[in-house]
Amino acid sequence: MGIREFPNGSARGKAATLGMRRSPDVSPRRLSDISPQLRQLKYLVVDEAIKEDLKWSRSVEDLTSASVGLTSIEERILRITGYYGYQPWAASYKRESERSRESPAPAEAQMQAGVEGGGRVNRCCWKCSVTQLKKIVWGVAMVLGVCSSWSGSTQLAKLTFKKFDAPFTLTWFATNWNFLFFPLYYLGHVFKSAEKQSPKQRYRECCRFFGDNGLTLKVFFTKAAPFGVLWTLTNYLYLHAIKKINTTDVSVLFCCNKAFVFLLSWIVLRDRFMGVRIVAAIFAIAGIVMMTYADGFHSHSVIGIALVVGSASMSALYKVLFKLLLGSAKFGEAALFLSVLAVFNVLFVTCIPVILYFTKVEYWSSFDIVPWGNLCGFSILLLTFNILLNFGIAITYPTLISLGIVLSVPVNAVVDHYTSEIVFNSVRVIAIIIIGLGFLLLLLPEEWDVWVIKLLTRLKVRKKEEIPEGNGDIASGLPNKSRRTRPSMSSFAH
Repeated sequence: MGIREFPNGSARGKAATLGMRRSPDVSPRRLSDISPQLRQLKYLVVDEAIKEDLKWSRSVEDLTSASVGLTSIEERILRITGYYGYQPWAASYKRESERSRESPAPAEAQMQAGVEGGGRVNRCCWKCSVTQLKKIVWGVAMVLGVCSSWSGSTQLAKLTFKKFDAPFTLTWFATNWNFLFFPLYYLGHVFKSAEKQSPKQRYRECCRFFGDNGLTLKVFFTKAAPFGVLWTLTNYLYLHAIKKINTTDVSVLFCCNKAFVFLLSWIVLRDRFMGVRIVAAIFAIAGIVMMTYADGFHSHSVIGIALVVGSASMSALYKVLFKLLLGSAKFGEAALFLSVLAVFNVLFVTCIPVILYFTKVEYWSSFDIVPWGNLCGFSILLLTFNILLNFGIAITYPTLISLGIVLSVPVNAVVDHYTSEIVFNSVRVIAIIIIGLGFLLLLLPEEWDVWVIKLLTRLKVRKKEEIPEGNGDIASGLPNKSRRTRPSMSSFAH
């Protein structure tokens, strides 16, 4: 058992007896008074091996000193013998209270850690709010830039055609300016990037977008040339429509390209079906019909509307095919791709304006009468619009950039009201509103319905929480009134 018995006169026995005294919190009696069986334990010596076993069996708070260890032995004996006066919770409670008084540091450390954690959370929230505020500010600037550049280019093209009636030549001239995309991107890379690369290294890295072999002749004709044709058709049809109808109708009808993108993506790319976008597409088609009816189905306006719808369709086809064949592109890759389109325009489209000039389809008597200022201004505004449209997502939200295209409609309407003989009848106004509403519906994110459901659920939960609080206030007020009325009733009884 590990407990040895010694004669009555033994010094070790007396020391053990003195060491096995009771705990003052347990009972006023001695161990020898509990029962006759315990009288045999008067002389006890605890071996070191048993002490080690007891250390493993006791709780952590009993390992502080030897006296505490002996007290726990006495408490175990009292628990085993079933002594009626033993209260095990008294000693443990005292030890826990003493330990809490001796070492309050952990609680303070936890409080300090909590304060520090709260500070970190507050700093993170502050950083997030500042970042979002910067994005919103940049977004407002982008909206103004997109709106002004798009409406400005449209109005300047309308003004140019009064002196220079050559929409395809203007398209070819403006597309050549796309060559500046990659040089401008490289300048931004030099000023912003920490690891600067040479133009050749950056070009080779961006060429990986076209495949492992880079920009080869085969890739140029299979992946770049079709988009060059779509780019030219989009701009030419848009500019040619400006000759036929007013800029307000042209700008609002071109907003239908977002609905066409959704329909083509749903059919070709198998994108997620969304009922709200189908409604937006219906609005776009209804707006086109109403816009045609606004001028009484005249051949001149019908041709102009057909040209704008064709331009919007080419733009939608360009975006869907780009995602299907090339996927998503980084900023450098997109800049290189647009510069390649300019190269394609110079090499293979230059012959078309020459043919149109000699066939006198787009003819001008001398180069002196060409409004070079208008041509360069239109090209710069169109280049600015494409830069903001393609690279603006780096500093703000894409939805804010798209809003700039919609806001160009009222800007063109105001300009047309003062510079042309446009009539804003009820049918035209309703058509503009319907197409604009459809465009805004297409800007909704895919998870908008989930967000709306969460918002409605939170509102319902808050209402349910407010109702019990109000009932609780009413219920708590009734006993107070009854308590106040009792003294008056007792006074009447007396």
